[in-house]
Amino acid sequence: MTVITDDLPAQLIRHEHELWEAMRHGDGGTHLQKAMTTDAVLIDDGSLVERSAAIVALDGTTWGEATMSDQRVVRLGDRAAMLAYRLRSTRDGSPVDMWATTTYVYSEGRWRVGAHQQSPAAD
Repeated sequence: MTVITDDLPAQLIRHEHELWEAMRHGDGGTHLQKAMTTDAVLIDDGSLVERSAAIVALDGTTWGEATMSDQRVVRLGDRAAMLAYRLRSTRDGSPVDMWATTTYVYSEGRWRVGAHQQSPAAD
């Protein structure tokens, strides 16, 4: 039985909304600790951040309400998929407009974050 279903885009978008909601409340690190694979990485501000450092860095960091748009899901076989989207929010009172991609891997009975990357939107 394949894990990828017709509702995969809705599932991954929901997972991503849960992440940004956790970030809004300063619980991003705690959320990611449960949501990431053991070897996950984040790429932000031109740097590669290992899982353990990302968890520490994101706990206590707060963002404003996040609005996702232009979501696209690319299926990468039966147990992996990438969600690409545009995100608008605020961080430390400054507006944020970026493109993000999150690669999900089906592991241990659920979808987990294997990698996440953010880049400023060019309009």
